[in-house]
Amino acid sequence: MSEQVDSHDQKDKSQQTQKRMIGEHFDKLARAKEDGKKVVYTFVPGNVTELLGALDLLPVLPEINALQSGMRKRSAGYIAEAEKAGHSEDVCTYVKCDVGMQKSGNIGPTGTKLPDPDLLLLSYTGCFTFMKWFEILKQEYNCPVVMLHVPYQTEGNITPEMRDYVTSQLERNVIPALEKVAGKKLDRDALAHRMQLSAKAEEDLVAVWESAKHRPSPIDGYFGGVYYVGPIFSSFRGSEDAVTYYRELREEVEQRVREGRGPMTPDGEQKQEKYRLVVEGPPNWTSFHDFWRMFSKEGATVVSSTYTRVGGLYDTGFRHDYRRPIDSLADYCLGCYTNLGLPTRLDLLERYIKDYQADGFLVNSVKSCNSFSVGQLLMLRKLEERTGVPGGFIESDLVDPRYFGKANIENRIQSFLQVLEARRGKGPGDPLPKRSEGKRALTLIDDQKAGGLP
Repeated sequence: MSEQVDSHDQKDKSQQTQKRMIGEHFDKLARAKEDGKKVVYTFVPGNVTELLGALDLLPVLPEINALQSGMRKRSAGYIAEAEKAGHSEDVCTYVKCDVGMQKSGNIGPTGTKLPDPDLLLLSYTGCFTFMKWFEILKQEYNCPVVMLHVPYQTEGNITPEMRDYVTSQLERNVIPALEKVAGKKLDRDALAHRMQLSAKAEEDLVAVWESAKHRPSPIDGYFGGVYYVGPIFSSFRGSEDAVTYYRELREEVEQRVREGRGPMTPDGEQKQEKYRLVVEGPPNWTSFHDFWRMFSKEGATVVSSTYTRVGGLYDTGFRHDYRRPIDSLADYCLGCYTNLGLPTRLDLLERYIKDYQADGFLVNSVKSCNSFSVGQLLMLRKLEERTGVPGGFIESDLVDPRYFGKANIENRIQSFLQVLEARRGKGPGDPLPKRSEGKRALTLIDDQKAGGLP
């Protein structure tokens, strides 16, 4: 979730729009204190950006800063600083990167210093680490914290009791705390208007995601997808800028469909679609383009991924609703991908594999992200049984370069693609035959070693 990749000199209109949006946002943050603006640090899953915007508060998202640091090759130094300060090697590397960045001057992705927070807004959506993370930041910044506790969606549906629990916190705790920081009352009409803008952008984003159902897919739904979701998952949902960006992006993608063109990659347009994949888990950020090339150079396109849904499952039908804004915020928080139980996540992956006609699926098990990694081996086996489509398994990390074994990962990916090719039974580019129902597909994983599990 970051600025668009420079894969060619001439940027698309949407790329230019996104770059301008991001630059302007960090300029606002750099001037926040002198302009009298208040700043709220919060997280991507379950963020209430429309609420912040309606109160004229500026959001900062530590995960975005950490992944940007990883892409800019700065995370190793920041992680070392955090470990010197006593943080364990096993702690989430986003946390250590953020702590190290703060101890190194808190310089943001555009080279300007980020302002200290006036409030820490902790939205707990399936990741226990978030709570410990903000405990650490509270010690560093000595500022108030407000928590929005979101119940885990174990049964795959939102009950009235769950919604009421979240809305009551929003009304009694979160909104009053934000109003106190902002120095003014919430304008409910302004919030409703931002909800309308969110729904427009969400509609266009879903159209972009679902364009990958075409052959060839005009987008890469994982590596390219993280750029597409950047604005809506971070600081811009509920803004006119987001509406403009997603309208432009949708128009560009639909043009690519009409022209029968494949996705852009770090090396230009992908000319041949040999394999269609679904990927579970976050990407590695420290070697992001190298990781991407392991797929693109083999003609492998990721047509759908779970990571690009971590900030909102809009393709299951959810839209922010201006007619019931507080309930809608609650439903959004409750429905984030990492807030779903394993059975629901399995159902979603099965749907992606079938709806996007994937030839195979791949799990990238991230060492320091338990929200994603727990249960992935079981998910892989169950998905093979349900779909008859082969699954592969690789391991890396978010922003710690020590855990990106390039040669090992590339060998595993190539071996996995060879499995797909062997099952093809025809020439390159032909559809892969499906296994018969109930017959376990071949998986590229050593059951004794994967993920350190017995």
